Amino acid sequence: MSHRVDRDELRGAVYNADADALVGALTGRDWPGDALQLLGDAVLMVARWRRHDIEPAARRCVLELRDRGWQGDAELAAQIESSLGWGPAPLLRSLPVDLEELAGVLEGDPLMGGGRIDLQTGEVWPQSALDYAEEAGDDDDEDDDERWLRVHCEGSRAGYRDMELFIDTVEEDHIADRLARSIQGRGAFRRFKDALAGWPDLLDRWYGFTDDRHRGRARAWLAAEGYTPAPPQPQP
Repeated sequence: MSHRVDRDELRGAVYNADADALVGALTGRDWPGDALQLLGDAVLMVARWRRHDIEPAARRCVLELRDRGWQGDAELAAQIESSLGWGPAPLLRSLPVDLEELAGVLEGDPLMGGGRIDLQTGEVWPQSALDYAEEAGDDDDEDDDERWLRVHCEGSRAGYRDMELFIDTVEEDHIADRLARSIQGRGAFRRFKDALAGWPDLLDRWYGFTDDRHRGRARAWLAAEGYTPAPPQPQP
């Protein structure tokens, strides 16, 4: 089974908070590549209810997160350790935020980007939705800092750096050279994906690589603001 299929199944299990599927993914022999952020969230979802089933996987995940050291990895490792009683609780407020949605707001188009997080529900509101609510007259408390956490778009610099780092992992020199040329100048993201389309396995690996880095950066940003994403309750 390809890494892409494994990762998609893991994402589906995380999204649906499917406890049995999450335990199965965590205790399987081979984890999908570049999915430690997703795997860590899987640990957090089932740690309270299926602790004994996933303790070895949790320890492995913590070790690999700390060894990898991407943005958000240390925060996730600390949260796992705290949830299993292996370390102190981070001094962060728990908030049920969808990290993928937050990443999209943080790293979207600067002209359209930014938004807010509802501190009561954890819902992420992109700026376009806020503009619509304002036009409809449904945004009376927009200046309430106790209700909203503002999210300013940080642009595409980190995403561009992801492409550079990914190219460094490509072992075939002729492919790496072509990818390096594709990211020069305007339109780099589109050309990069177009170039990767010629190597489907490499394109799948890129999706895992960049998804996990986006997720980690969103987690790190949230921690810097004093919050940590609350894992959904797993489904029986």
